[in-house]
Amino acid sequence: MPASPILEYLESLRARFVGLADGKVADYIPELSHSDPDWFGICIATRDGFVYEVGDSRQPFTLQSISKPLTYGLVLEENGEDTVLAKIGVEPSGEAFNAISLRPQTGAPLNPLINAGAIAACGLIQGDTAEAKIARVLGAFSRYAGRALDIDERVYNSESATGHRNRAIGWMLRNFAILGNEPSPTLETYFRQCSIRVTCRDLALMGATLANGGVNPVSGVRALAEEYVDNVLSVMATCGMYDYSGEWLYRTGLPAKSGVGGGILAVQPGRLGIGVFSPRLDPQGNSVRGIAVCRALAAELGLHLFDAAQPRAPAVRLATTRRKVASKQRRPPAVAEHLRKAGKRLRLYHLQGPLAFAAVEPVVREIMALASDTNCFILNLRMVQAIDPAATSLLAGTRRELLGLRKVLIFSESSTWWQLLIDAGIDREAIFTDDDFALEYGENLLLAECFQDVAWEAQTPLEKCALFAGFELEQLALLERLLATRCYQRGQTIVAAGQSSDELFVITRGSAMVSVPTQNGVTRLNSFTSGMTFGDIAFIDRSPRSANVTALGPVECRVLTRQAFTRLDSEAPAVKIRLLQNLAHGMSGMVRHLSRELAALK
Repeated sequence: MPASPILEYLESLRARFVGLADGKVADYIPELSHSDPDWFGICIATRDGFVYEVGDSRQPFTLQSISKPLTYGLVLEENGEDTVLAKIGVEPSGEAFNAISLRPQTGAPLNPLINAGAIAACGLIQGDTAEAKIARVLGAFSRYAGRALDIDERVYNSESATGHRNRAIGWMLRNFAILGNEPSPTLETYFRQCSIRVTCRDLALMGATLANGGVNPVSGVRALAEEYVDNVLSVMATCGMYDYSGEWLYRTGLPAKSGVGGGILAVQPGRLGIGVFSPRLDPQGNSVRGIAVCRALAAELGLHLFDAAQPRAPAVRLATTRRKVASKQRRPPAVAEHLRKAGKRLRLYHLQGPLAFAAVEPVVREIMALASDTNCFILNLRMVQAIDPAATSLLAGTRRELLGLRKVLIFSESSTWWQLLIDAGIDREAIFTDDDFALEYGENLLLAECFQDVAWEAQTPLEKCALFAGFELEQLALLERLLATRCYQRGQTIVAAGQSSDELFVITRGSAMVSVPTQNGVTRLNSFTSGMTFGDIAFIDRSPRSANVTALGPVECRVLTRQAFTRLDSEAPAVKIRLLQNLAHGMSGMVRHLSRELAALK
């Protein structure tokens, strides 16, 4: 698969912040001090399981406090909401992660994401021993990540040896009966869950699991009951970043949780998960680069939870290929057959709704996945209600990437948005008034590969014209005598709407357009090239001309008048029968083609 513009964006984002050297690596847990301060990974996982990752995305580190919301979800499942709320509140503390924030009357921790609340949550995990409890935690966390996780024993031993403040918190919780038993097994479970080893990629997939209603989008395994996903995301939104939580939510609008190991897990509900890893921490214990990256992602990709423009429906309303829809430029049989066979190399998408990053990303991903077998992609924007800068930038990047592969991305019916596309760097010639002309442009690209040496201005002999297929030489000679020859210059009207229909036209050189007048000028109904017939339906049913036919350049036509057609009754009835058969064949082919297009556009 070719390089993705989304990966290019993440690489540029990493390059932007790799020089940010503020903060320092955590050292109050001695083993954490060995982390390389220059480690830096960024990862995005979508709710359908596609992962974008750059930098040190596979470097293992420990979850630390990122474990807390996942354990909270586990105990909600095992005990029910009422039982858990009786032991642990959900109010932001506004204090440091290791503050002793307990309600004076009950001793209940204010929320599950400070140490006191997390230790209380460990006390609610089913199991009589630390081993039994941590086994349940590892199983749950592994379902989030989509792979078997383990514990970094060196970090665990370091945490356990230095966790005196947490032991004090445990005994206070025991004093208030928040913990029902001697706290040592619960504390060791807490130390172990903080020491579970993950990667930045794991964090993103954990976030995508929460974004996907609790189901891991890669494995399809449920990690958390859907009814508790909103509980977990709620406490992450209000309490996940310690005493920075209020400003975090204001700036990013993303439920998130940080850990002193250097990780940040963030979620755009219903859309994607984000993992960022960089060990340098600010005074609140949050990754300095992680905060900078997430703030940039939220602002530049329009990820804020309370952004009213976020799409609620899939962006793709229609996806089809040239095999089912075509331009109104009709082609000679050999050319039309080539386009039919090569149809899947020209793809048309109708987009809808407001286009933000999360809506456009699946479209771009599909385009890049199909780029090796597709020459031209068309995006119709008629039903689009809004486009934000992140979406236009992503579309412009996709066009640049495709051009590097000698492929094309063009746009149709974008009259409302064309200036935004141009401002994003998309060339004006990539924007078409409607699907018809965009499809014709794509068809011409396909034809240029195999018909580049064809002289389109050359004259087509009668035997190569569809109307005269199957005739013998003497019959063709008869037709040569019967058919009149007429020539037209560019822009000259060949037939006009409302005229009588006593003539049937066959183009033997050049091309012509069928159109009707509209408020905005004219609308093309069809185009004909050399070797093709027009005026056949009106000629058969004797109705007035319904549209104008205009020469697109120098045009030569052979014309069968009604008088000459009538003479065939007596002079060459077999020729007339064959002409009627060929006309019927052409009309039925047109009806079948229109039926396929209607079916494709439903």
